[in-house]
Amino acid sequence: MTEQNAAPPWYHVPAEQVLRDLGSDPHHGLASAQVEPRAAQYGPNQLREGKAISPLALLLEQFTDFIVLTLIAAAIISGFLGEWLDAIAIIAIVILNALLGFFQEYRAERALAALKQLAAPSALVVRDGETRSIPGVGLVPGDIVLLRAGDLVPADMRLLDTQMLKIEEAALTGESAAVSKAPVNSLAVDTAIADQVNMAHAGTVVVQGRARGVVTATGMRTQLGRIAGLVAEIEEEETPLQKRLDEVGRYLVYIILLVVALVFAAGVWRGDSPVNMFLVAVSLAVAAVPEGLAAVVTIALALGMRRMVSRNALIRKLPAVETLGSATVVCTDKTGTLTENEMTVRKIVLPDRIVSVTGEGFSSAGEFRVDGTPIRPQDDPHLELALTIGALCNTSELQPIGENRYRVIGDPTEGALLIAARKADLSSDLVGSYKFVSEIPFDSTRKRMTMIYTRRAEEEDEDEGELIAFVKGAPESVIPLCTHIQTNGRVSALDANARAELLDTNARLAAEAHRLLAMAYRRLDDTDEISAEAVERDLVFVALMGMMDPPRAEAKEAVQQAQRAGIQVAMITGDHVETALAVARELGIAAPDHSGALTGTDLDRLTDRELAEVVGKVRVYARVSPEHKLRIVRALKARNEIVAMTGDGVNDAPALKEASIGIAMGITGTDVAKEASDMVLLDDNFASIVSAIQEGRAIFDNIRRFIHFVLSHNIGEVLAMFVATLIGWPLPLLPIQILWINLVTDSLPALALGVEKAEPEIMERPPRPVGERILPNRLLALMFAQGTIVAISTLAAFAIEYTTTGNVHRSQAVAFAASILAQNVQAFNVRSNRRSIFQLGVFSNLYLIGAFVLVFITLLGLLYIPPLQTIFQTVPLSLRDWALISALALLPLVVMEIGKFVWRAKEKKN
Repeated sequence: MTEQNAAPPWYHVPAEQVLRDLGSDPHHGLASAQVEPRAAQYGPNQLREGKAISPLALLLEQFTDFIVLTLIAAAIISGFLGEWLDAIAIIAIVILNALLGFFQEYRAERALAALKQLAAPSALVVRDGETRSIPGVGLVPGDIVLLRAGDLVPADMRLLDTQMLKIEEAALTGESAAVSKAPVNSLAVDTAIADQVNMAHAGTVVVQGRARGVVTATGMRTQLGRIAGLVAEIEEEETPLQKRLDEVGRYLVYIILLVVALVFAAGVWRGDSPVNMFLVAVSLAVAAVPEGLAAVVTIALALGMRRMVSRNALIRKLPAVETLGSATVVCTDKTGTLTENEMTVRKIVLPDRIVSVTGEGFSSAGEFRVDGTPIRPQDDPHLELALTIGALCNTSELQPIGENRYRVIGDPTEGALLIAARKADLSSDLVGSYKFVSEIPFDSTRKRMTMIYTRRAEEEDEDEGELIAFVKGAPESVIPLCTHIQTNGRVSALDANARAELLDTNARLAAEAHRLLAMAYRRLDDTDEISAEAVERDLVFVALMGMMDPPRAEAKEAVQQAQRAGIQVAMITGDHVETALAVARELGIAAPDHSGALTGTDLDRLTDRELAEVVGKVRVYARVSPEHKLRIVRALKARNEIVAMTGDGVNDAPALKEASIGIAMGITGTDVAKEASDMVLLDDNFASIVSAIQEGRAIFDNIRRFIHFVLSHNIGEVLAMFVATLIGWPLPLLPIQILWINLVTDSLPALALGVEKAEPEIMERPPRPVGERILPNRLLALMFAQGTIVAISTLAAFAIEYTTTGNVHRSQAVAFAASILAQNVQAFNVRSNRRSIFQLGVFSNLYLIGAFVLVFITLLGLLYIPPLQTIFQTVPLSLRDWALISALALLPLVVMEIGKFVWRAKEKKN
């Protein structure tokens, strides 16, 4: 017996050889004595689970950020120096930040556990010549398994015989249409999974018919297992935001250490005691470290998550909120994301004209048009006949689910024919006019089906009408059987030229993404034998029905919006290349004359280096496997692209996990896809992805705003403390006061900036360069300038009060109030680096107004409530003090408004 999955593949090897290689009898199955050795060799038929992430480990991960570790170090030093209030406050904010992150991300990676749930609980197997039901986990290669409608396929199997077998393979291929299976003796070696009609794969569902097959692979050796292995191999990567924040944290710590060392050295050189200067240096470090930054970023991302839910995007992992806004490429599935995932009759090709059908999906709303002019099907006998054949040669049903809306029970393609008849108001008439006699079922060899009816007698004493066979099927299967054609009610001979013209029309519409069925009929005699050979001949051709899964109405605009934003859109689908290209052209993903697409076979011929060279130019991929999707994502990432990847099936899980941000479908998506993803699309709509990208960009802008806000203030505090120390003044701010500013009075406006509305042109600009820092040089220069203004306000308040009264505590209280208000006024500057506050609207961000009022009220409490005065070492201030504080607090706003005016005038001039 050969090793499982060895070359050549099982679908390529003739069935007799498969049975020989597996040592199995097609009728008696394996002998009991054969099972145990194979079970020992191959192991149980189940998927290996990944190591679960414990809640404790997830919680500890929240303490690994560089800034958080710096805060913990600051708390330890504060406690060592006896500053217990400072230490407790810092530790409290660190714990709050960790809990926020923990509760938002406490959905452990369960991709492999979800995969395991797809394993069949039981299987009907033939062993020792007897049919028995056993747990699916006990299957071994060589077992003969019987499949019935409704079964979950328990292992990969080579089909030996089938009866009308259809299997839904969406979990593996991404395509929702059930696939007809047949025991074809051999297929080409490079046949894609979606085309392996002689195989049944683990995790797929039997929707119709019966089959007998021999197990060729179990557990991790199945196609499902290979995907599980791919998912397990992929390691989590830091998101762009995590990398940028880590970079900011490291730079901050290096700068803080440098400044602290300079101050300490300058003080000791000037003659101050080393112990005193060490305490001053610690105060400076407290002023420089943005204690609230980590928590504010976490809260802002959480707020962004909530806003994204309102736009049908559920974020599973906090940093993914911003990653989506960084996306440079969106790789999207076709079916259900760009399209409706509801087959719809769009064109009815009659011999002398083409009828267009309006309406979308499984809705009976719509009309029939010829050259743009509406027509009534009841007034057109030929059109009515075509619709009648489609409705009667049909085994599916429609179930009403709302006004003009239906659910299809059965095959979606047949459902589209029923909907077309319903649009013409034919359905109810047909039931009363025809009586079912017999059926010649569809099979994958003939590629057609026939239903035989008689017309019902209109009067009770009349005999039933003549027998008539309605035939529908693939045009290449039905048209060669047609000897006549019906035109305007007349039946004439179908010559070779007319037949060739019909086949050309079929090829042209197929290239436009239509799935075509030919409609024909034949009148029968009572003596005719009811068999495919006897009935399906000398047919009268009536029409071609052109169906397609129509693109979503909003998808085209969403694609264009993404492209205007500098985001590439690539379609990756398991569908045929012609269909994929047609949809891509209609949506603008590919140019109208674009014919270049890569298939799975093409990808197999390319090395990783060759793929990386061409992947930036390809917009359509068709007939791809899970490994192909994974290679495409990796090739794009090798080009430093930030890749968003959509998917819904098990086959998409590895690529979803590998992508910079994996986006699973919420409606049609499998649990596996959702667990491997960073984001779940609640409405399965591509337009919602673009909306989420816009939201992600706005969130990043807001994160940048409040980092700008917080750090410019810290620069102001450090400069004020640094200058005061160098010139020998008392400290203008005490450590406990600085901690209050950093944790409370900075955090409230920062959170308000986190809900600032997106700028109007946010989707007109290209994605941020991959290597761009969160704080580019121009922004650092602006922050330093604004921090200098805040430092001037703080030092001026302290200096004026100190030189006037000589009271250090009073001077520190005045500087404390001036620093808080100057920083909160600065928040209004940060809303935009070029637009005036009056252009934006002073009250257009009510959260910021509320934050300012709340900060001012808390400041009054610190200054005038005795217990708080003791803790924060403050004193009550007079009206004269408030007049000075107000004037200095407005200084940042006045200076920046002048600067913005000059900048806008320069822009206008240029």
